[in-house]
Amino acid sequence: MSIEPGREVAGASAGAALFRPVRAGNAFEETVERLLQAIRLGVVGTGERLPSERELADRLGVSRVTLREAIRALADAGYVESRRGRYGGTFVNDTLPTPPEHVVDGRKVDAATLEDALSLRFVLETGAAELAAARELTRTDREHLTAMLANAADAGLGDYRRKDSRLHLAIAEVTASGTLTTALADARMRVNQLLDEIPLLERNLEHSNAQHEAIVNAILAGDPGAARTAMAEHIEGTSSLLRAFLS
Repeated sequence: MSIEPGREVAGASAGAALFRPVRAGNAFEETVERLLQAIRLGVVGTGERLPSERELADRLGVSRVTLREAIRALADAGYVESRRGRYGGTFVNDTLPTPPEHVVDGRKVDAATLEDALSLRFVLETGAAELAAARELTRTDREHLTAMLANAADAGLGDYRRKDSRLHLAIAEVTASGTLTTALADARMRVNQLLDEIPLLERNLEHSNAQHEAIVNAILAGDPGAARTAMAEHIEGTSSLLRAFLS
């Protein structure tokens, strides 16, 4: 279809609500979430142009580099395209991807199912990180954590989910609570089924690796509060992407 030069985002009040500043800790992930929300809610309709990079970066409170990475992720996923020229910019595609019916444990993933999985993960994993940091770790515990951290950092795209999961399980294992480790493993299985349904975004993986390091360093330093805070921030970043692509 032809795009009129002035055809840009409509719904000023809704746009103002969605394009508000994101939190600094997960700027990339939350920017992806905000842009996808605007597209899926029709604040920016099919064929319409997003606000300029300068305006979006200012309204979201992110750098233009972060914004471009988020737009590139959405372009790779089939939601937007960038056009050059006098009337160029970033436009929502005329036809949007049709999300498949996601199923976890035999149930279709609706908003309630998604939030249930994310809430359980948040409680278990932040608690595990806090408890691990509160314990007097053995040399074996420390070596296990640092080895799993290195494995996750070195993982390629094809093996990232497995090694990421292994690191999170290692954090539960060093709490010395078998029940907690089992519960966390079950929760992680549910979340992994969801993660398998969304794109692996290179920028997100780089950010996740940095957050992993902060979590493990806090545990090794014996700082429960810092470990819990770092894990909470990490999980919220992943949750933003899951809500963006699956809600």
